[in-house]
Amino acid sequence: MTDERDFESIAVAADRPESGTKDVVTPIHLSSTFGLDAAGYPETGYTYGRHGNPTRAALEERLADLTTGEHVFTTASGMAAISTVCLSVLSPGDRLVASDSLFGGTTTMFDEFLSRFGVEVVTVDATDPDAVADAVGSSTELVWVETPTNPLLKVVDLGALADVADDAVLAVDNTFATPYAQRPLELGADVSVFSTTKFVNGHSDSVGGAVTTRDDDLAERFAFVSEDALGSPMVPFDAFLVTRGLKTLGARMDRHERTATEVARFLADHEAVAGVNYPGLEHHPGHDLASRQMDNYGGVLSFELDADGAETRAFVEDLEVCNLAMSLGGVETLVEHTASMSTASLSPDERADAGISESLVRLSVGLETAEDLLVDLRRALAKL
Repeated sequence: MTDERDFESIAVAADRPESGTKDVVTPIHLSSTFGLDAAGYPETGYTYGRHGNPTRAALEERLADLTTGEHVFTTASGMAAISTVCLSVLSPGDRLVASDSLFGGTTTMFDEFLSRFGVEVVTVDATDPDAVADAVGSSTELVWVETPTNPLLKVVDLGALADVADDAVLAVDNTFATPYAQRPLELGADVSVFSTTKFVNGHSDSVGGAVTTRDDDLAERFAFVSEDALGSPMVPFDAFLVTRGLKTLGARMDRHERTATEVARFLADHEAVAGVNYPGLEHHPGHDLASRQMDNYGGVLSFELDADGAETRAFVEDLEVCNLAMSLGGVETLVEHTASMSTASLSPDERADAGISESLVRLSVGLETAEDLLVDLRRALAKL
């Protein structure tokens, strides 16, 4: 890490605003423009809210320390972060090599947006570095992966992919792991992105994203696309909320992991469950890699019911402690029927290719007690 202190100490450190008031919490600066001492565009300082804001800058500085990146750009959503990277790196005629297991919104953007502008999108099983190496050709400018993946929790070897990506930019969506559990830049990635909406903010009351890199050239391109071309930087109030949530990220992730592990083991032994995807389970194919690459297995798991689609939807609708809702990473447990919710924009064939069945359930484990969650799951499973 760039700071000698531990992650948790950096995350909770009192903020020291430029005003000199010694606030322990960064104030919310809502001004859309800032006064200048002289005519012209200054090289330093704040000028216009889209190009810089003290509240956002305080968050980005903190995230730079926690992600071990030198440049951080916070954006209006996770998809804005993904768009910033793609539109900064790719041009017509370029190839994008992407994992075949990705968030549905990312897949839709790659297939329906980037392809319209002459970008060739090639999907591969990113858990196989040789498959990625075979797909990377001279026209490949970007390799895009998640680890663990959404929603199947596959684990990708980032060090191996950094070796085979060659001259292409290796970008990693680190949303599930968060910078607390995994720091892709330390493992060889050129860019790490994550949705701050999820665990980093952690309270289901803010939407945002972040892009971090150590590369100066990429940083210049990200700044142009995010602030000038897209005009999509994070607004001050969301930056304030994310800074607040960040301070408890370590404590929350430890609790998420403990409870998720207990829930995953319960589900793995239940007769109504056909399979469980969670890297903290010893039988998970990526468990050993996750143990080396991650400091925490995370709070998200998915599982296949021994049921059809209608029965699976009835199961998630019957849960009471688990909230049926989109998104993940909040203090409350959120459950979804993936095929009809977060991947509803994909065609049945696309979902099948991604390994998403009608019986798949994704569970983002919150901060409720494991006992209460198990009572809720046990009751609903008994009806199958």
